[in-house]
Order: sequence, then structure tokens, then C-alpha cells
Amino acid sequence: MTDHSDGEKPAFSKILIANRGEIALRILRACREMGIKTVAVHSTADADAMHVRLADEAVCIGPPSARDSYLNVPALMSAATMTGAEAIHPGYGFLSENADFAETVEAHGMTFIGPTAEHIRTMGDKISAKTTMEALGVPLVPGSDGALPDLDTAREVAERVGYPVLIKAAAGGGGRGMKVARTADELEEAWQVARTEARAAFGNDEVYLEKYLDRPRHIELQIMGDNFGNVVHFGERDCSLQRRHQKLLEEAGSPVITEAQRNEIGATVTKALSQMGYRNAGTLEFLYQDGQFCFIEMNTRLQVEHPVTEMVCGVDLVREQILVAAGRKLSHRQEDIRMTGHAIECRINAENPRTFIPNPGQVRVYHAAGGPGVRMDSALYAGYRVPPYYDSMIAKLIVHAPTRAQAIARMQRALEECVVDGVETVIPLHQKILADPQFRQGDYTIHWLEDFVARENAADAAPAPELTA
Repeated sequence: MTDHSDGEKPAFSKILIANRGEIALRILRACREMGIKTVAVHSTADADAMHVRLADEAVCIGPPSARDSYLNVPALMSAATMTGAEAIHPGYGFLSENADFAETVEAHGMTFIGPTAEHIRTMGDKISAKTTMEALGVPLVPGSDGALPDLDTAREVAERVGYPVLIKAAAGGGGRGMKVARTADELEEAWQVARTEARAAFGNDEVYLEKYLDRPRHIELQIMGDNFGNVVHFGERDCSLQRRHQKLLEEAGSPVITEAQRNEIGATVTKALSQMGYRNAGTLEFLYQDGQFCFIEMNTRLQVEHPVTEMVCGVDLVREQILVAAGRKLSHRQEDIRMTGHAIECRINAENPRTFIPNPGQVRVYHAAGGPGVRMDSALYAGYRVPPYYDSMIAKLIVHAPTRAQAIARMQRALEECVVDGVETVIPLHQKILADPQFRQGDYTIHWLEDFVARENAADAAPAPELTA
């Protein structure tokens, strides 16, 4: 392995990457530049994956099912022990927010590259996360003080905050265990369905209630803390373009957030997390409406959309994660961090662009977009077979430009250059979104994308007008 580090002693000698796909490759590249050896783990379905090919060592940890491989803690720990890894980076998804896994890693004398198990556990439960943030002065969406013990209590809270309301699973995520009640007559059904979904998805039927905001944006703030009480933020990302609570396109910064608002919410958040003693990467998610930020949850890990923050701030967040985990102080003070220009990320999923049905298969031809201000995070290559066992995201296309209008134009150009032949992708949908006047004006909410898709699909399905003589 060639040492590309800057001469400083590496933070670790060897890191095991407990993930797959583009994020595993992203972590591997950061390690390579830091002079750190890497261990790739993989299922049998990922034996030919790019991160496996490029890592210093690779260990097969099980069959295709994630439960038997990437979620198989004994297999992961065996691989780490066998290869002499000093630390484990979980990436995102899989075990990245599993407090028990973080504790297991530390109990084996290795370093978990992420927050403490205590903070993962506290912020992973949405009720305890809200209670903690409220106590630290972070604004919340009006709602129940904790889990709802019964339907009568739900009715009382709903009357107090006003309809419509949202019933949400305490241990939830991805939109599961989440139901809207627009009137009192709808509350009982929403309560029952949310609890049933929560029990099935998370093994926990606790739910809580929030005021339902009808036209919010989804704004999130990227932070990083060290072991010395220092916490900084790297500005906001606008992640409002979602379908079924799954993000599709993200921007940094938001078209509607002013620098004064950014500084105010950033100061509130960094103060709160410093008081918590939070370390490593994290993202606080807010609903934003009528000039007000309302905290909804925190992700105690690296986010899929972290590249847009890296592009506007010029900071390698994965490198920073590794340094903090090794006990180093943050490389930046808050006054050092500036958001410059505008960045957009398009998630490229192997899905039908109209139905969103996953479309795994062999990639016959692959050409990544390039040119000034263009970044392609992907583990694809010509001949690679996209497996059917995991998330359908196969690439992230990110652009950076001096202004939002220029970033949109650059993304349109980059999407035209990008070739993924052999599987269907959502690239045609991204091209439609970027051409839409409402999007170009920055005038959208978390509900906009689903309405847009419905309109586009209806237009595509409409019969062509008859020609008259």
C-alpha cells in the first residue's frame, strides 16, 4: 500500500469497514489517503465488489442476506480480531446506529468510529431524543411529552395542539409506524395502525404525537464533536425532496435559510451537544416552516448526503471522524468553517423511474460524469452485477458551483453524461425535477416530490390527442 498521508503518524494502523457499496469505498479512500490499512468485509453476493477489490484485506462474513452477513456481529468481530483491526467504521445503515454493536467493539479493545453507545441509545429513541433536546434548549414540534399510554391521552394531546396531528413510532424510521389524523374521527384508526406497524417493524409499539405541519421543509444540520467538549456545525442541508420519507435529492445550503438563521440554529445545536459531551459525527433533523425550526430526530452517524456538506465546506468528514475517534481534537474551529457556493446531490437508484420498483441486474456499460465541480460516489463498474438483496442506491452524483442556478445547470449537464446501461435508474426523474420551474425557484416542501411524481405519471399515461383534419 502506498502511504499518501501528510507525514503525521496515522490515527490507526488498520480499520475494518463494516459496510458495503459506495460508502465502504468512500471510507476506504479516506483511509488510504491517511496511510491506514483497510479490511473489507463482504457477503458472498459482494465477492466482486469494488471495495473488496481495493482493500488491503478482505474477509467473507456470510451469505447474501444482510442478517447473516453485514448484520452478523460475531462474524464481523471475528474478522476484525483475525485481521488485527484497531478500529471499526460502520458507515451508515446496517449497524451504524446499533448501541450494542458499539459496546461490543469497545469491549473487544477496538475503537468504534462513531458516538458513544450511550448517545446512540439516547438519540435512537425518538422520545428520549426529544426530551433530551428540549432540556438543552433545542426547539421542538408541539406534541406529547413522551409515549402515549392510551388512546384517551392521545385525544387530549391532539385537542391541545390542534389537528391535524401525526402519530409516530418511538423507535421508528423510514416512515414506518407513522400515520396522520386530520380530524378527531381519524385519530383512533391512526393510533391503532401506527402501533401495529411499529410493533411489526421495530418490536416496540410505543407511539407519540406531534402537531402535523402541512408545508414544512426538511432541514438538517451536520455537526462534529470531539472528546474535549468541542462541537462545530457545517451548515444545513435541505432534504425536502422525499418520496415515502426516503430522500432523493439534497442541497447545501437550503434555498430558504439565511445566514443569520443558520448561525442562530447552529449556535443552539452546538451548545446543546457540547453540554451532552457528544463526540464524532451527527446530524440533527428539523422541520422548518414559517421561519421556525422544530427538532424531530438525530442521526448518530454519517449521512448518505454528507458529500454536499463536504463540497460547500471543503472538509473531509470521514477523515474528521477517524481523527476524532483516535482522540484528536477537531481540525476546525467554528469561525474556520464557511459555506461557499452551492452543492446538489442526486441519488441514483436502480429503480424504474415511474414505479420505483427495484431493478437489479448486470451493468453492461458504466460511464461516470466528470468535469469541473462534479463528483461521483459509486462502486459501480462495467460488468458489475447489482444484487437484489440490499438498498437500490447504486451511486450519488454531486455537483458544486458558485450559485444555485449554476449548480442546477451543472447537474443537468452531469446527468446527461452519466451512463448506466443494463439496469433502469431514476436519472430520467432527476432530469424532470431539475427542469421544473417550481424546483428551480426553490419553492418546494416535503410533500412536493410525491405530488410532482403523481402529476408526471398521470401526464405520461394520458392518451395522445387525436389529430383532426
